[in-house]
Amino acid sequence: MTRDEAYALLKENLHNKNLIKHCLAVEAVMGKLADYFGEDREKWGLAGLLHDIDYDQTAGEPEKHSLLGAEMLEEMGIDEEIVYAVEAHNAIHGLPRTKLIDKALYASDPLTGLIVAAALIHPDKKLSSIDTDFVLNRYGEKSFARGADRDVIASCSEMGIELKEFIGLSLETMQEISTDLGL
Repeated sequence: MTRDEAYALLKENLHNKNLIKHCLAVEAVMGKLADYFGEDREKWGLAGLLHDIDYDQTAGEPEKHSLLGAEMLEEMGIDEEIVYAVEAHNAIHGLPRTKLIDKALYASDPLTGLIVAAALIHPDKKLSSIDTDFVLNRYGEKSFARGADRDVIASCSEMGIELKEFIGLSLETMQEISTDLGL
């Protein structure tokens, strides 16, 4: 599946513009991490782009989220590593994250939300106006962006990357696509 085909598929299945922007952010972060680790940028990007493909269908049933998405992707013949990473990114299932792509998707998902929330509290609501330390300070505020699970973000250590560097790489790549994100 090409990136354009994946994006069209995402837009067919997700109707919330902010959720689509979230998937674009995770795609960007996953691509950056693939480059960082010398992995397949296209594969990792697709995992990020498609990770929440089933969200509209499973929004009220978190125990089904990612299982349905993985099933959809498997039926389309998507690479099994992408399918498993999508399935394993939802911690509710307790699936082991054994490959680097699994760990990257798991940690990147909530971090993008934290970064967006940090940008939105800045007066101009722009990613270009915040830096790594600003996001790291928001990370330390437990009442800020409560949906961005700090333990999941901190699991970046399972990839062998320090939190500050992970935030920095993620913020940098999200800033590169800030127009697409509306930030």
